Order: sequence, then C-alpha cells, then structure tokens
Amino acid sequence: MFGFCLLELSTSRMIMSSLENIVKVLISQEMIRIATITHSCSYLQQGAFQATSLETPVFTNSLNSYAIGTPLDSQASALQTDDSLSPSSLDSVVVAEQSIKNESYGNSSSANSLNCMGSDQLLRASAVCAGDFTKTPYIPVYASLSMGIINCYCQLVDPEAVRAELRHLKSLNVDGVVVDCWWGIVEAWTPQKYEWSGYRDLFGIIKEFKLKVQVVLSFHGSGECGSGGVLIALPRWVLEIAQENQDIFFTDREGRRNTECLSWGIDKERVLRGRTGIEVYFDFMRSFHMEFRSLSEEGLISAIEVGLGASGELRYPSCPEKMGWRYPGIGEFQCYDRYMQKNLRQSALARGHLFWARGPDNAGYYNSRSHETGFFCDGGDYDSYYGRFFLNWYSGILIDHVDQVLSLATLAFDGAAIVVKIPSIYWWHRTASHAAELTAGFYNPTNRDGYSPVFRMLKKHSIILKVVCYGPEFTVQENDEAFADPEGLTWQVMNAAWDHGLSVSVESALPCLDVDMYSRILDTAKPRNDPDRHHLSFFAYRQRTPFLLQRDVCFSELETFVKCMHGEATQNFVD
Repeated sequence: MFGFCLLELSTSRMIMSSLENIVKVLISQEMIRIATITHSCSYLQQGAFQATSLETPVFTNSLNSYAIGTPLDSQASALQTDDSLSPSSLDSVVVAEQSIKNESYGNSSSANSLNCMGSDQLLRASAVCAGDFTKTPYIPVYASLSMGIINCYCQLVDPEAVRAELRHLKSLNVDGVVVDCWWGIVEAWTPQKYEWSGYRDLFGIIKEFKLKVQVVLSFHGSGECGSGGVLIALPRWVLEIAQENQDIFFTDREGRRNTECLSWGIDKERVLRGRTGIEVYFDFMRSFHMEFRSLSEEGLISAIEVGLGASGELRYPSCPEKMGWRYPGIGEFQCYDRYMQKNLRQSALARGHLFWARGPDNAGYYNSRSHETGFFCDGGDYDSYYGRFFLNWYSGILIDHVDQVLSLATLAFDGAAIVVKIPSIYWWHRTASHAAELTAGFYNPTNRDGYSPVFRMLKKHSIILKVVCYGPEFTVQENDEAFADPEGLTWQVMNAAWDHGLSVSVESALPCLDVDMYSRILDTAKPRNDPDRHHLSFFAYRQRTPFLLQRDVCFSELETFVKCMHGEATQNFVD
C-alpha cells in the first residue's frame, strides 16, 4: 500500500509538472500574439498604408476603399520561438501557427476596406503580412495595359490617361507593363506595309517612367477592344483572300470556319499573296525588330511574347464561344480545312493505313461531355490504334508549328528573350482521356505526358514558358461535373517545364481582387520546401479594363503583393 501511494504521488507530480510546462507554452504563445498585434496597431497608427497622391480623380476617390494586403500561408512564419522551449513546446507552437493560418479572413473585395473591416480582421491581416520575404528571390511584376489604348489606325488614343496609369503603376513599384502589338492593326491594309506610329508614341511615354516593356505579338483576332467597340480582326488583306479561299482558317467537322487565326495547315503553303503563313509571321517580327531595335538594346523591351494560336496561346481554337461553346464542353477538333486534311492523308499513307485519313466521327460536339462520346469515354477510341495515330498527328502539327515559328523568331530577334504562353485546359483533367486537352492539341491522357514533347521543342529554342494561373473560384468543387483540376494541371505543367530546364513565368487569367488569389500566386511563384529552389522568372498581371477604372481593387493589397514578389515585405511590415 505504501508503495502504491508513492507511485500515485510521483504520478501526480509528473502531471503537475506537465501542466506547468503547458501553461508556460500558452503564456509564451499569448505574449507572441500580443506582441504581433501591438506591432500591427503601431504600424497602422503610423499611417503605413498612406498612398501616394496622384493627379487623377478616379484614383483619389478610390483611396477610401484601400484594404490591407494579406498574403496568407505562402509567407514565412511570423512566430518566433524561444530556444529554451522543449520539443513538445515547439510542437505546440507549430499547432498554434497552423490554427492562425486556418482562420477565415474573408474576401478582400471593396467591402473589406479600412472603413468597413473589423478591427479584429485588420489585426489578423497585419499579423499575416508580417512574413519574412527578405531572403526570397526577386520576381519582377508586370501589369498589362488596355489593348484599347491603340486604335485600329495605330494611333495612341489618350496619352494623358496612359501617363496617369503608368504613374500609378510606378508608385506601386511594378517593374514594367505588358503591351499587345496586333498584327491586324500594324499590317492592316497592305501586305508588308507596317504602321508602328501609335506604338512608338506609347513606348516613348513608357520610357519616361523608366518601366520595362514586355511586347506581345498578337497574330490572332480579338473581340471588342474597348476603343469605340471596334473589333480587332486579322488584317483586311487576309480577309480579302479568305473571300475566295476560306480554307486558310481552322475548320471544324461541320465546315464552320474560325476567323480568329490562320490555320497551321498553311504554314508552308504560299496562299497569302505569294507568302506562306510562316513567312508572314517572320516578316512581321523582323519589321518590329528593325523598328524598335534601339529600345531593345537600351533594355526598355525586356521580352517578346510570340502568339502561336487562339488567344495568343499555343493551342487550337477548339472552344470558340462564337460557335456556341460553353464551359465545360469538350470542344471539337479543328483539322477539316483542305490543307490539314491533305497533311492527314499524307501521314496516313506513310503509315500504310489510308483509311485512317479522317477525323474521328464519334468525338461529339463543342458542348458534349466526355462520357457522352464514343471517342473520349473511358475505354473509348482515343486509346485505339486509330485514335493514337490521329492524336499523335494532331498534336504533331502543333509541335511542328512551334518549331517553325520559333526558329524564325530567334533569328528575327537576335538573342532577345522570347516568351510562349500555353493554355490551362483544366476541365476534364480528372478523367482518363482529358478530352478538352486533346481537342486543344495536347495529347495528354492519363497514360501519357503530353506536355514534355512540347517543352522539349521550347527548350530547343531557349524559350521562357508562360503559364496561365486561375484564382480560387476555379478550384475543384464538390460534385464537380466537369472533373476540373486547375491545380493539378498547373503542377504537372510547371514541374514538366522545370524538368526540361525551362524558365517559367505566370500570367493571371483574371484580375487579382482578393488576398486568397495573391496568396495562391505567391505559393506558385515561390514554392516552399522545393529542394531545387525553383521560382518564377516573372509574373504578368493581366487586366481586362483600364487599371485606374477598377474602383473596387484594393490597391494596398496589390502594393503588398508586389513587395512580397520582390522579397522585401518584411522591411515594410516589421521594421
């Protein structure tokens, strides 16, 4: 009995000692939390979020809707631990840090301004922003300019509005801007007669603000450009040729033509007033280089993105809305113009199976689902002998187009950094066939890596890859009928690109309007726990409307995001 009492007393003392340790840990955590909140309050009281005054009433009116940028779990831990803490205490601190990260911060829309956010939200946001980015790589940030600033006669529409926009971007410490140079504007009326006057004026203004320029050579048409509702189409002389020969355009199974861009079937066909498609692209690129060579030598033009397909992305126009396509339709193959059909016939003949010289007749329509078709369903014809032949040929045309255009681009630009953008066809990515990717030209079913052959070709030409990044609203939802997986596709694409030694950049598909999206971009830009320390070469912030007209954008969040990308957030939030 005496021994039992001693054992019980010893056990009680051990329990009391453990409780004392737990209390000490909790007190340490509370002191850390109070210190962080106190520092954040001091920071707010010192007016750290005061914006630079600009000479534009639109921007002045938007100051009242500023919110605190809150990149979330992509930042380094703000918690500091005492060396004297035991291992069990350290585990408690980690749990506390994770609980802070998992709290709900809400969306940073215009409603979450300094005037309407609760004090608790502000303190938590400030604490999260206290992450240490000083030792992370410097990633340049570029903001796109509205394509409507240049009208269809290649004139700069409103120079003062451009200056106001650039002034604001400069105040945010953005590294540069993205400018679309449209083939349908520059070579609009007469073959090989190029008009660059509006772009000369624009680049001159950008040079005043000492910003870099990434130029996008857009060989496709666009919708309304925002300048009087004018459409940016392909050059007029090309459309005149199409009146007699519509096979210069991509064509679907029912014979409908897509006038957004030229078919890759004419890359080597002299049907454009004596020139091939490849020669037309090369002449345009060479004209740009000759016109702006001095700006490239001065370093104003930092990179040139070459458009290689629909929407400037490397893909077939398989999902055109003007043909009735709606998400999440699988799209249709675009190989029925006579030049593509001629190529398909030659490939089938070389294979010894001439009856394969046709497109699949059971691949559905633009808005079909994978399981509704005989070609894309599980165990469907996409994985048959014929299906593999056809998909290899279809994706091979895309790869050959890349090789042909980039061979001449590297010659025309003489060592300049060249960028190629690939799409994010993420719907149906969690099915076996990946139908939407197949119709877009990427032969990427579950049993095959369809991006590596493309990336090997890009590496051959030392290209910078640009990946489209989507926001949190595009993450996988429960009962997702589209079997979408944007994060899984991004992971596959970026890792395949890095495995092939490519430099990788990211472009936002939508305007960044909340901290969740900023946080996701930071996670993508600077992957944590990556043993190879990969990071993006730059980030392009795409805009759909003029920057200063986005009244609901929380500019302080963007400013914080830029600082994080530059690796200097700690200096602004902790000092």
